[in-house]
Amino acid sequence: MARIARPDEPDTTGTERASTPDDTTATTPDADASGAATTADDTTDSPAAGRGDRATRQAALWATVVALPLTLIVGVLVFGQLRPDPPAPTPSASATAARPQSSAPVRMVAPELAERPATVCRALLSQLPATVRGLNQRPVTAGAEQNAAYGDPAITLACGAAAPTVPPDVELFVVNGVCWLPEQAAGSLALTTVDREVSVRLTVPAGQSQTVEWAAPVSESIVASVPSLPQVPGGCR
Repeated sequence: MARIARPDEPDTTGTERASTPDDTTATTPDADASGAATTADDTTDSPAAGRGDRATRQAALWATVVALPLTLIVGVLVFGQLRPDPPAPTPSASATAARPQSSAPVRMVAPELAERPATVCRALLSQLPATVRGLNQRPVTAGAEQNAAYGDPAITLACGAAAPTVPPDVELFVVNGVCWLPEQAAGSLALTTVDREVSVRLTVPAGQSQTVEWAAPVSESIVASVPSLPQVPGGCR
């Protein structure tokens, strides 16, 4: 006999059968679609992301390669600026500079000269330079019209000296147009003119360099004021 359901009795069996197919049909396709989409997205984005990471790493590497040398150069420059300068060497005191130079009158003799030699010597003294190779002229004790002195120890010049005897084989020196005879005596060098009407003697003491170069500055004055002889020794030519 068939069971007749009452109007107020819920149909439990029918409700369960109806809800089960609907729920299964609605849920399963959405889940499958979501999973498929996720898989597709992962598959599509993965190569691009890898390439992006590789480019970033390469850019960072090149930046490091370029930055390291620049950093080293800047460091060297900064170190050079900060490093203190080496102390300047202390200048050594010169014996010549330390010793004071005397300006006192130099002791000299003044033999009496004939009128002509005296006139020539006065002309020469008026032409002499104020300094000889850096040595200042000093006053003399006698014969200021025929004698002169320079430096300390003093180099002396005597106009109207006795004419020397010139040996035939002696070496003579022509300095700025004047012929000089060199002679060594008592540690000093005597230079005497041998081609002039009035003899001029230049004496260089032991404290100064023994060289004929002392004659160079006064030779120009001698040429300008002391006439030359008509006959001169062979070594002067």
